[in-house]
Amino acid sequence: MSLFSNLNEMHLDVLKEIGSIGTGNAVTAVSSLINKKVQMNVPSVELIEFDTLADFVGGPEIILVGVLIGISDDVSGMIMFLMDIDTAHNLLGSVLSSMGIEASTDGSLSELELSAIEEISNIMAGSYLGSLSGLTNLRVRQSVPMLAIDMANALLSVPAIEFGKMADHVLFINSSFSVENVAVNGYFILVPDEDSFAKIMRSLGVEL
Repeated sequence: MSLFSNLNEMHLDVLKEIGSIGTGNAVTAVSSLINKKVQMNVPSVELIEFDTLADFVGGPEIILVGVLIGISDDVSGMIMFLMDIDTAHNLLGSVLSSMGIEASTDGSLSELELSAIEEISNIMAGSYLGSLSGLTNLRVRQSVPMLAIDMANALLSVPAIEFGKMADHVLFINSSFSVENVAVNGYFILVPDEDSFAKIMRSLGVEL
């Protein structure tokens, strides 16, 4: 039986609090990066099975921008940040305009824009992981980010193949915020292995 199948409401409340604090710090990092006020909505945090992930991001064939970051040290696993392609363009417009650069208007993404997306996602994921480390006093080291643009099924197959053998559930955070009335909707997927998940909960004083 999976460790995740034994979770009760208290465990889920703790996970939701981690998700909310981590997302808040990630959005604050974006605000500092672009030097613009960012309004965050309350994130939706759920523990879901790998097999149903595509349904939560808009369906298996929706085109997404995904950045995958491996996690090691006291906590092992991965974190992934996903945005649909329209959201990525909206966010890029805000980021590049703060730098005096005009974003592409033909629907394509230049090398500069791809690099900007990767860096934004890396900063957001890093802020999230920093919050997790600070809350738990566990060391969390992140790998070099890997960027891809593809259909949801293809993107999500990477963590499923790589980490599905370690965990059958993920912490799924739907994070929406706005920059100068431009809506941005993204998803964090945190996949700790079962041992790491147990460490996280114990460090917060919650026994499984």
